[in-house]
Amino acid sequence: MGDCLFCSIAGGKTDTEILHETEDLVVFRDINPHAPVHLLIVPKKHIRSINDLRPEDLEIVSKLIYTAKEMAGRMKINESGYRLFFNVEKGGGQVIFHLHLHMIGGW
Repeated sequence: MGDCLFCSIAGGKTDTEILHETEDLVVFRDINPHAPVHLLIVPKKHIRSINDLRPEDLEIVSKLIYTAKEMAGRMKINESGYRLFFNVEKGGGQVIFHLHLHMIGGW
């Protein structure tokens, strides 16, 4: 997806600070945070939204959630608590149409 912002970030084509990276995903801070800690966990594979998941994408969803758990520990919010969520489609608040998991916490 040539004009997808998250594809550009995951591909290293922006100056976004990557907090964590694997062969499958990247983690970076949301530019419009809704909490003291607001991270986006984004697969490198372009998947438009939850509605576009295919059976072969199940493993990446698990990796997104597990990475959130690991990042909560790194951000020291694992004990105080945090929230994980996906926005799905425009009516569900999705603004960037590339699957991503929000992790917020730190209050």
